Amino acid sequence: MNKFHLSNRDPYAYIQLIIGLFVFPAGSSSCLRLIWEWLRGVCFMWDHEQFSVNAGKSISDRRTYCNPLFTFFKIYPGIGTLFNMIVIGFFIDLINPHVPSMHNHFSQIAMLALGIILIGIGSGLYINANLGAGPRDGLMLGLSKKTGKSIRLIRNSMEIMILVTGFFLGGPVGVGTVAFALAIGPSI
Repeated sequence: MNKFHLSNRDPYAYIQLIIGLFVFPAGSSSCLRLIWEWLRGVCFMWDHEQFSVNAGKSISDRRTYCNPLFTFFKIYPGIGTLFNMIVIGFFIDLINPHVPSMHNHFSQIAMLALGIILIGIGSGLYINANLGAGPRDGLMLGLSKKTGKSIRLIRNSMEIMILVTGFFLGGPVGVGTVAFALAIGPSI
């Protein structure tokens, strides 16, 4: 990846970035609806949701505070990094009120599957635009690059560690949390 990703002048890359950064929060909103249901939502959103509830802030406020050290992995931030940190939270706040609550198990499972698929597609679109990865995806790409392991394995490992940590911190863990931790790596 080029440092700061400023050499990419392809307009299609920017369109791909914006589409990916809209599809990703659509999937996140689908999964967020399940956090307090029996399925228990997704791993990576648990910390954002808990911050929002405890601090009285929106999810977009929490995403803006995430700022990892990319340089250790030689993954440099770009316009995609900035957009990820600002736009995803904004889109989640925008989409979330319009996502219906599901009351039967079949629709909740369908909503979870749809959410995982949309997050995978959105991640793939915006990462492949090569305009910079967001905080968690930058870590995933950096670990994959450093270790030589597949993105699937690295992302699954990250989500499983988040799941275990969240469980020990008293966060909600359920069928959906485990399903997300195991399915998000292959979906990206």
